[in-house]
Amino acid sequence: MDIRLDGRTALITGGSLGLGRAMGLAFAQAGAAVALLARRLDVLEQARREIAAAAPKARIGLYPCDVRDGPALEKAYAQAAGELGAIDILVNNAGTSRHGPFESLTDAVWQEDFDLKLFSAIRLVRLAFPGMKQRKWGRILNVLNTGAKAPGANGAPTHVTRAAGMALTKVLAGEGAPHNVLVNAMLVGLIESDQWVQRQKKEVPDKTYEEYVRQMGKSVPLGRMGRAEEFAALACFLASERGSYITGTAINVDGGRSPVV
Repeated sequence: MDIRLDGRTALITGGSLGLGRAMGLAFAQAGAAVALLARRLDVLEQARREIAAAAPKARIGLYPCDVRDGPALEKAYAQAAGELGAIDILVNNAGTSRHGPFESLTDAVWQEDFDLKLFSAIRLVRLAFPGMKQRKWGRILNVLNTGAKAPGANGAPTHVTRAAGMALTKVLAGEGAPHNVLVNAMLVGLIESDQWVQRQKKEVPDKTYEEYVRQMGKSVPLGRMGRAEEFAALACFLASERGSYITGTAINVDGGRSPVV
């Protein structure tokens, strides 16, 4: 199956590392222009070098931005659209997996999580949605995690904000469908990313990263952690014409680990 995104422009938040960078690479190889948003310019530049090495003809824009800052986010979006073209594909990928006992979570922790994961997506959709509807073509992908469907103890605040993201996905899918604007969520399970590299260093510094990944993978029915490029392959499919009849759904990308389909 040939999946192409020629002539499209994709904007990806959290685009400098892990899943965001993998999606940027997949989109670029499929022919899309790619706008990468993240806070650190140096890491964004490294992502661009890696993507450009694999997709030399790709148009790649870098837009350093804290997605929690509304005016800064609006400025970055306008710059990306002005330089690369109208945004056809929006990937809301920014976020971390912050969690802990409920009674330990302050108002500030809750607000920060909502600002990072939910309000940044709301603000970007507000910017992208009108043009997508007018052009009768658009794709919005919300990157969540499987806790959105199956929240567990000590899973707040991230499971709560991710569940809100899944509700947002359904609302937008209903409003976008008459205009050929498709909105879906991709729910992350155990997939290798920079976050896992940092967790290994913090939690088990006496183990190598490879040992850590093998151990974590034992809890997955497929017997291993997922790879970022596997996640990106689904994103590329959903963003393409090949996924033209899929909207309003939340797809687990977790090797069968989630108890909820």
